[in-house]
Amino acid sequence: MDWLAPDDCEPTLTYLPSRLWLIGLGHLGQAYLWALALLPFAKPENVALVLQDIDVISPSTESTSILSDATLIGQKKTRAIAAWAEARGFHTAIHERLFDASFRRQADEPAVALCGLDNAAGRRALDQVGFDFIVEVGLGRGHRDFRTMRLHVLPGSRSAAEIWKVAPAAETVEDRPAYSRLLVEGALDRCGMTLLAGKAVGAPFVGAVAATLAVSEVLRLLHGVRSTGCSTSTC
Repeated sequence: MDWLAPDDCEPTLTYLPSRLWLIGLGHLGQAYLWALALLPFAKPENVALVLQDIDVISPSTESTSILSDATLIGQKKTRAIAAWAEARGFHTAIHERLFDASFRRQADEPAVALCGLDNAAGRRALDQVGFDFIVEVGLGRGHRDFRTMRLHVLPGSRSAAEIWKVAPAAETVEDRPAYSRLLVEGALDRCGMTLLAGKAVGAPFVGAVAATLAVSEVLRLLHGVRSTGCSTSTC
């Protein structure tokens, strides 16, 4: 089966989003924007995007995020990504402030958000700040699960506070044979081994797949179908 072939059982793409809020502009946030830019907008200048982040682009951003390269290191993510979006015709506004429960969406701002946060504290605030519809994706961080993703739609059957009750425990890998052998052989000291074992793993293609699924939830909403739960998959 050709995965690019049209499927007559699916509705024709008729509506596209015109106002969206992107929370977090790292691995996932940049992938969201990349996916949006691939949609067939007749007039991209009529699309309003709010871009929110407080960080700068670092070497780790460049290696994991689809819209970052080495020339952008040291720049504010909001400004670098806004420039990329505006070069493609989109209208942008930026928010350089932390996203938490004290944040409030104003009535004239986009009511649909795509969340790319990587911390539980921010995620717990997602349904408290005034958005009508939020799509959130979480990705695995370790070498075993970096291709795993979990997608949530809010409001849903559970509140954000119920979904993210406790931050997940960090994976302990220092006692695994490969790391223990490095320690015994003297290739690493204890501090070096812990640093190596604790490294997060990320790949742009995972974020690209996750973003495609997240944007599809917005398209489903525009076409009269709304998800109410979460799903987990591996690419």
